[in-house]
Formats: sequence, structure tokens, C-alpha cells
Amino acid sequence: MVSPQARREQVALACERGLSERRACGLIGLARSSLNYTLRLPVKDAPVIAAMKSLSAQYPRYGYRRIRIFLRRQGLELSWSRTHRIWRQAGLLLPKKRPRRRIASNRPRAYTPFKANAVWAYDFVFDTTAEGQQIKCLTVIDEYTRECLAIDVAGSIRSRRVVEVLSRLVSMHGAPLFMRSDNGPEFVSHAILEWISQAGIATALSDPGKPWQNGADAWSLKPGGTTTTRCVPTVAWTTAHPTNSNSAINPFPTGPSYRNEWLEKAEQIKTPSWL
Repeated sequence: MVSPQARREQVALACERGLSERRACGLIGLARSSLNYTLRLPVKDAPVIAAMKSLSAQYPRYGYRRIRIFLRRQGLELSWSRTHRIWRQAGLLLPKKRPRRRIASNRPRAYTPFKANAVWAYDFVFDTTAEGQQIKCLTVIDEYTRECLAIDVAGSIRSRRVVEVLSRLVSMHGAPLFMRSDNGPEFVSHAILEWISQAGIATALSDPGKPWQNGADAWSLKPGGTTTTRCVPTVAWTTAHPTNSNSAINPFPTGPSYRNEWLEKAEQIKTPSWL
């Protein structure tokens, strides 16, 4: 349905093209008596639009409902429908809020561990001593058993030292199937990638900007996590012993005894006692 104002504009356009007024009104279906009609609504809405634009500039995040309240305080009584019509006509609509991108809860995790020594996750955590010296801790955990395999503490840890720690762990526990880490410079260096390739281990690097893909090791690094509460209650770090950096006192059963105990309980759950 074309509005009368739009039909008047079409008649004026047809008259400019050479048609007579009578012929143009007959083709478009408009009464000739309404050609000279002047709209009264724009004159009536002009002060309301001016007030809306002023309030919208002052409160840019307010919609027409809140602006209507301010208009009523200024003495402009408007219904909500008229307020919405003028608000849209003035082009003062707020941009729609973009929905937050959420991770699907049913999305399968890449390289989910199915047994012990299947997937290792390693990452760095930083801390500061009482003297103000910053220390760097390399933590390696088994994602299946949640066992902290190693915590290497030093002022600076390069890729060569990461290779030494991983080589020692492989000689003790055997090589895992996958190594999960982020895209840090120590984890994507040529020395690390070459050693992992020679050891026959596949890499499971998290995508850039998605730290939650390495959430197992990241959870253990936060206050109250596995590493902070069980593996590193006290770290002996002094300037007198710079070489003895891997000195973490652990009064909790989180070493091989804890792992063996956990695996025994898992086997008891899989195998009923009446068999």
C-alpha cells in the first residue's frame, strides 16, 4: 500500500516528465483535490524530534522508553506508540547488541585423554618472591590422572631447558601420545618441535586466542588448583642456590605413590569384587 504522500510525489514526478495533472492522477489513483494538501504532522512533531535528539545526545545508551520519561518531565505528553514512531522516523534507534560468542557445551574436546600417559599438558606460571624477584615455573601434568609430573622453577626458562625437563620425564614415565600447550615462543621453537618429532609425540597446540583449550594445566596453575595446593606449597628460592631451582617441598601424596593409588582405585571400579 502506497501512502498518499508517496502518491503525490509520484504525480509531481509524472508531471515533470510531460504528463498532465489529470492524466497523472488518473494513472496513480489519487484525487486531484489532495494534491495541494500540506502535511501538519511534521510541523507538530518538529519540537518533539528536536527534544529527542537533544536527549539522545546527552544519554546515548537510552532507548525511546526512557526518553519518553524525560519528555514527560519537559511537558511533552506522548503515548508509547507515537514516541516509537517519531523515534524511528528520526533515525535514533540504538544498534542491536551482538550476542556473546559462547563455547558449545557439547563440543567434543580435541585429543581427549582416555588413559594415563596419553596426553600431557605443560605451561608456565609466574610468581614473585618476598625480595621482589620474579620466578618462572614450568609445570607438566597428566590430563588423565591429574598428576603433576614436574615443576621446574627458575628465573628464566628457555626452550633448551624445556627439552631437558621433558626428556627427563619421558625417561621416567615413557613418552605420551600427545603434548598439549599454547603457542608460546618456548613451545613452538625449532628445538621443541624437533625433539617432539624425534620422540614420536604428536602436538596438540591450542588455537590462537583460545586459552581455554589448554584448561587442564591452566586450572592447576590458579590459586587453589592442583599445582598450587598440592605441588608447590613452599618453593625454596634463594640467591645463594641459583642452580638448585627445582626445589619444591611437597607434604601431600601427589607423586608416584598417589598415581599408583589412583590407578588401583580405578581398576577396582572397573573390575567388580564378585568376579
